[in-house]
Amino acid sequence: MLPTRSPLLLAAMFSMAAILEAAENRPTFALWPNGAPGSETRKSEPEKIAGGNISNIHHPSVIAYLPRPDQATGAAVIVAPGGGHQRLVIQHEGYNVGEWLAARGIAAFVLKYRLGRDDATPPNAPQPYAFDVHGLADAHRAIRFVRSRAAEWKINPAAVGIMGFSAGGEVAFLSAMKFDRGNASAADPIDRMSSRPDFQALIYPGKSQLIQPTKDSPPVFLACGYGDRPDISEGLARVYLLFKQAGVPAELHIYAGTGHGFGVRDTNKSPAGAWIERFQEWLVDRKFLTAAKP
Repeated sequence: MLPTRSPLLLAAMFSMAAILEAAENRPTFALWPNGAPGSETRKSEPEKIAGGNISNIHHPSVIAYLPRPDQATGAAVIVAPGGGHQRLVIQHEGYNVGEWLAARGIAAFVLKYRLGRDDATPPNAPQPYAFDVHGLADAHRAIRFVRSRAAEWKINPAAVGIMGFSAGGEVAFLSAMKFDRGNASAADPIDRMSSRPDFQALIYPGKSQLIQPTKDSPPVFLACGYGDRPDISEGLARVYLLFKQAGVPAELHIYAGTGHGFGVRDTNKSPAGAWIERFQEWLVDRKFLTAAKP
């Protein structure tokens, strides 16, 4: 006799399959068509896909989730999934996020960035990348890339932000700390764009002790779970105070009934599951949405 599956499990399986298929049909853009600096010789290597995880990333790219033109609000978000820099947990910290945002008029770009501890690298082989060098370069390139296509995609170039989860949050906050305004004389038009995100959303980011805002830092939305490890659940409270002391608008949500990795899931009906609605409200409050919410 074949094992039976519950209706809820079957529904979840079909839902995941539908989202994965939708992600495959979304346009994907290589951030450097000829290969990222330092990775040119490996750009043709296939990515390693294991369920909702992706690794062996040598040709960084973004998957575009664009709203219908009549729903576009003008805001855009680069989405950096987490995964301990070993892999990208790309389902509930990537694809689901992109779908949710695009359905509400916010352009989203799920970032496949190079990993500092890629699980596809043989155990005894040196890791070719560092998150604070290569991952950061990929995030900055994604911000510049989206700005370079702003008119085509009905995006306000002054409303391009970044959202990062866990390890992706580390990449996100570094992008907001170590940016430049672009090189006006660069041969590559993308490099003429600023790499500064206009806002940042740090969702249970790791290494919160490295976050050092200044008066020039973009405004920040912070969210985590009370049950997360102390450097996150307590660290973000300290980070909030640092932003306030620097005079940078900050909003903090700590959800009492959850821990790490909640992301965006249809099955999460807890208060933590609604954090992304609070994020949308924050974008409106900060006036990054240039049109009324759908």
